[in-house]
Amino acid sequence: MIETVLSLDAPFHLLIVDDGSPDGTAALVKALQAQFPDRLFLLERSGKLGLGTAYITAFRWGLERGYEFFFEMDADFSHNPNDLLRLYKACKEDGADMSVGSRYIPGGKLENWPFDRIMLSYGASLYVRLITQMPVKDPTAGFVCYRRRVLETIDLSKIRFVGYAFQIEMKFATRSLGFSIKEVPITFADRTEGASKMSKGIVKEAIWGVLQMRLRSIGATYALQK
Repeated sequence: MIETVLSLDAPFHLLIVDDGSPDGTAALVKALQAQFPDRLFLLERSGKLGLGTAYITAFRWGLERGYEFFFEMDADFSHNPNDLLRLYKACKEDGADMSVGSRYIPGGKLENWPFDRIMLSYGASLYVRLITQMPVKDPTAGFVCYRRRVLETIDLSKIRFVGYAFQIEMKFATRSLGFSIKEVPITFADRTEGASKMSKGIVKEAIWGVLQMRLRSIGATYALQK
């Protein structure tokens, strides 16, 4: 994944956040840093602190260093690295504040997914859209580009979810603050390596968390108080 992203026809930089993975992730990244000086970075944290906190740590790291565009993606090739260019174009050239790699708009599709996972994913998207009233067809998507101004405006300390619902909350906060979201059709392929980190706790957070998030939003804001 590192070599593929950094060979794209755009000067991407890549940050890996590693929560003490037992598979040697940090060592592999360090070995490649000599090949990609000033483009490949590593943040090591102790213990499993959750997907959401890893992303927020990465956002803050990038904000401190002046980056203008921020991308999230899975590292198991479920997300095609070539689509980074399309997400970038949607923000840079088409004016979106957030672009989302979407499975559920015309042109988007799932590849090699079992039927039960398709129903769970699509059903979750319908549920989130019903509760939040967001006009985003794929609100649980984790392939995203943000403009800097979005992450500067959201009070990241108020983002509560650390698992599956993190992606939903970030889109909800983005839209609540008046930023534009553009969906870009992608093909989401089932992983060929590794295993899903989905658990009952993550599913519970997503189901009940979305309801709580919607209720909190009635009298709350994600904006920074300046």
